[in-house]
Amino acid sequence: MTGPAAWLSRVRHGAWTGVAAVTIVGLLAVAGGILAPHDPTAPVGAPWTPPGPDAVWGTDALGRDVLSRVLVGGRYLTVTAAAAAVTASTLGVAGGLVVGWHRGRVSRLLTAGMDLLLAVPLLLIAMVLAVALPGPAAVVAGTVCGGTPLTLRVVADTVTAVRHTGYIEAALGRGESDPVILAREVLPALAGLVRADLAARFVVALQLAAALSLLGLGPAPPAPDWAAMIRENLTGAALNPAALAAPAAALAVVSLLVTVAGQLAGRTRGRPA
Repeated sequence: MTGPAAWLSRVRHGAWTGVAAVTIVGLLAVAGGILAPHDPTAPVGAPWTPPGPDAVWGTDALGRDVLSRVLVGGRYLTVTAAAAAVTASTLGVAGGLVVGWHRGRVSRLLTAGMDLLLAVPLLLIAMVLAVALPGPAAVVAGTVCGGTPLTLRVVADTVTAVRHTGYIEAALGRGESDPVILAREVLPALAGLVRADLAARFVVALQLAAALSLLGLGPAPPAPDWAAMIRENLTGAALNPAALAAPAAALAVVSLLVTVAGQLAGRTRGRPA
């Protein structure tokens, strides 16, 4: 198989490979405690002990096993980011369908409201919300406020372009209702875009959750958390660099894998225009 068909096959294969990698990392982040060699909240040695037989990545500021805390510490961040990404992307896609399909007064008001949200820095919104809401709720609300307007704009522009294609005109000619056309004809054409947008929202939400945790607005100690581990072990980086590098690398790897998987999945075709 050569030419465009072969390229599309490789892209789809790469997309599934990326999804598999993200799934494995996600399972490790959520259920990594099963593999943890020690209790992640109990000391196993002196603070910032270098890697050794009893603690392959050494210990942290309180003498706890770094490997065990890394295996357990991604649960809060990944689950919170996934919930925020799904919420923001769903609202953005729904709003984009409405705005792109019906270019009227309601659409203009909705777009204006989204533009106002974009004018406020995302981290500032999340920090204000974190004062009144629990950490996960603040991350979800902040991601919705900062990510939904971007998704809405991209989806709306794409829907406007798709509306003038032949198969949409044919569906309109058959007398199909707007909801049926949007569900059966438009959404499949947006499949790649939606997957890529979902990945982008996840990465933003993960960064936002990590930022709030670094500021002390995440899980309460001694619960393990990648971002909190970075803050806790800054002063001991010279004694045991792994205590700082391991959680930072975990955050970077998850963000990179999700970004690559989203890009590959976004290249797979929906319905041809």
